[in-house]
Amino acid sequence: MTVQTRQPPAGKVPAKILQARVSQAYARQSREATQEQWILQHLPLVKHIVNKIADSVRSREDYDDLISAGTVGLVKAARSFDPGRDVAFKTYAYIRIRGAVIDELRSRSFTPAAMFAVLRRIEAAHQRLAGQMGRQPTDAELAAETDLPVEKLYKTFEEARRAHFLSIHGMGDGRSPMRSLVPPDQGPGPDVTAERNELSRRLAEAIRELPDRDRKILLLYYDRDLTMKETAQVLEITESRVSQLHASALFKLSMKLKGLS
Repeated sequence: MTVQTRQPPAGKVPAKILQARVSQAYARQSREATQEQWILQHLPLVKHIVNKIADSVRSREDYDDLISAGTVGLVKAARSFDPGRDVAFKTYAYIRIRGAVIDELRSRSFTPAAMFAVLRRIEAAHQRLAGQMGRQPTDAELAAETDLPVEKLYKTFEEARRAHFLSIHGMGDGRSPMRSLVPPDQGPGPDVTAERNELSRRLAEAIRELPDRDRKILLLYYDRDLTMKETAQVLEITESRVSQLHASALFKLSMKLKGLS
């Protein structure tokens, strides 16, 4: 005797399949609601990140474009985030937003070769004066040695910071931006680890040797994650002065570490 399997009526979906589809639709709807919540909650983070580099943009249109790029980065972060990973969404979103902003900035960046020629003059003068005086020269001493107005010196520092923005900010790996001044690992092994630890120690030492105001600016900007404007309010100086001192401090640190990479 042949046993016949009961088939569902034509056009009728089996209950188990229907239940699975409903569950999938509910899960998808729940995920989309969560994504929307993540995006809305972290929109201020986009503005914060863009404001961190506002000194590097020249117009309101450029600023708005960076906001748009960062927002796209946030949306992509919400769509690709895996809650099962051992990382908070804010941390993941920060990296993705910052990466999108930097990519946008890099796509439109242009630094004339003349700036690099002036920078090489300043670097040579710095090494010369440091050897003569046994200490880092002041900005005024460096300007005099290179026969540049102090404002031109600061302008060069700021242009150099813009040109090297990616390396300065340690993009893509979630590390502290200050640690990005230390050259990246070239490979695994205890020797590399020991070398990086030594470079990190020298970086901390170099920061301690900076003038007090320069050191405070770096700590507020990086460790406290303040913007230039917020740092200026804390130190009661102008935002443009913070930008100058910030760029100068980064130059001094890079010169201190140049022979260690």
